[in-house]
This record gives sequence, C-alpha cells and structure tokens, in this order.
Amino acid sequence: MMLPAALLVLGVLTAVAGPRLLARADWPDREPVVALWMWQCVVAAVLVCCALSMTFSAAAAWQAVGGSVFATAPGAVVEAYALGTAGPVAAATAVVLACGGLWSAAMLVREVVRARARRRARRAELVMRAPLLPGEEPGGRGDRLVVLEGERPDAWWLPGTPPRLVVTTAALRRLKGRQLDAVLAHERGHARARHDWLLNCSGALASGFPQVPVFAAFRDEMHRLVELAADDVASRRFGRLTTALALVELNEDRGVFGPCPTPHAQVRARVHRLLAPPDRLTAGRRLRLTAAASLVPVVPVLLAFMPGLRALG
Repeated sequence: MMLPAALLVLGVLTAVAGPRLLARADWPDREPVVALWMWQCVVAAVLVCCALSMTFSAAAAWQAVGGSVFATAPGAVVEAYALGTAGPVAAATAVVLACGGLWSAAMLVREVVRARARRRARRAELVMRAPLLPGEEPGGRGDRLVVLEGERPDAWWLPGTPPRLVVTTAALRRLKGRQLDAVLAHERGHARARHDWLLNCSGALASGFPQVPVFAAFRDEMHRLVELAADDVASRRFGRLTTALALVELNEDRGVFGPCPTPHAQVRARVHRLLAPPDRLTAGRRLRLTAAASLVPVVPVLLAFMPGLRALG
C-alpha cells in the first residue's frame, strides 16, 4: 500500500516548497492578509497529509481500524486500497504519526494554558494599577479604554472576558490627535482578527517541533504579518503617515531606530512600509491567490480518495 508513503512525500514537498515560494514572492508585504491565509493553508496541508497517512497506515496495519474506516465502503473500494498488502512498516508509521498528533495537541494545550496564565497575571496587574472611575462598577468596563500610569509610551489589547484596550499616560502625552486613534485602531484590528489564536497555534507547532523548519517559519511570519495587517487596518482609517508617526512616537525611546539591532527591529521596517507603500495587488489577483491557497489542503484529500474514486469508475 503506497498511499501513506505518497501522502508523506506530498507533505514533505509542501513543507519545503511552500515557505520557499512565499519567501521569493514579492507580494506578501503588500497583502499581509492574503499571506496569512496562504501560510495557514500550507501548514494545514502538511498536517492533513500526516493525518491521512496515519489513518491509512493504521487501517492497513490493524483490521479493526480498517473495518471502521471502510465500514460503509463498497468492496471494490476496499480492494482498491489493497489493505492486505501492508507490511510491518504501516504499524510503525501509524504509531509515530499518532504520537506526533498527540504531541501537537499537548503543545497547543500548553501554549493556550500559558497564554491564559499570562493574561490572568496582566489582568491582576491591571486591577492593581487602574483605579475605578467615580460611579464605575467593577467589571463594567467591557472593552473600553483603560489608562495606566506609566513612563514608557505603550498600548496593547488584552483579550479575554471582558476584553481590555490599555494605553499608558506616557502614550497619551506623546501621541497627538489622530495618532492615538490610529494606535487604538491597530490594536482593535488584532482583536477583531483573533490574531492571538494564530500566534498561539504557530507557537505551539514551533515549540513542539523545533527541528521542523516550516513550523518555525510559520511562527516568525505570523508575528510579522499580523502586525502588518493591523497597520493596514489603522492606515485605512487614519492614513499611513499618521500611523507611521504613531509607531515612531511609541518606539523612539526603545532604540528601534538606532544603528544597533533590537528585539523591536521590525518596527523600523513597518514604518518604512507605511511611508513608502507598495502598490496593492488587484482585486482579481487577490482572489486568485486566495483561491489557490484554499486548494492546497484539498490536494492531499483528493490524493487520498483517488483509489476509491477510480474503483467506482
């Protein structure tokens, strides 16, 4: 039975070719939302290949699993998959891939638990540092703006129930006019697109499989592209120059724009992108790229069903 091996080969090819093609493309920075979708489709295709290969390997190795998978399939379809020709490699493949799937789930759970712990700690700090306004009930802020005393200009969105949009007094002093609105629109863009879930999933895969380059690239690109996408949300409402100036005001004291590299070095590239915006792709090309990306996870499914479809004629 060659199907599990073919699916694994397809998964490896997707994991190798997908990031390389995206790295060579000249449009991801111009269309970060499309690039985010394409990255998700590439990683989803890799995971689908592994899941299908595990399923067919287990079906070939153990009759009970095969009977469950092909319970309602006609006899011709079962014969097309040649389950009886599998050797001992099928069982080993199924076990290894199942362990990988369980490990991925465990890493995702760990990432979510850690994110919630960090969020609880920040909420506890928020309760200590942000006094209630006169007449305000505890827990009644909803997603309204919370102002904290702070010497460093900063603003962030704190997801949860209720969500909180936090800005420091230093940021209020630094940001002028519509610059503050642009920063708040940026943070709300993160919240509406649920970028925290993208970061959690990509972080779980990268930490669970540090030797797999596609997952590390997925995590790094998610961190970069979500910021570009939120910048575009803010710039569409308040202008690119206003958004760029707001980024400069928030990050000027962190050494971002100095000669030495810093952990926030990508802010400089974001400012340059806002000040010298590349031309957007046409609507037709964005639609074609989105459709092409959506087909990537479908390819392993079609490959998996191909023997059965041929048997049905």
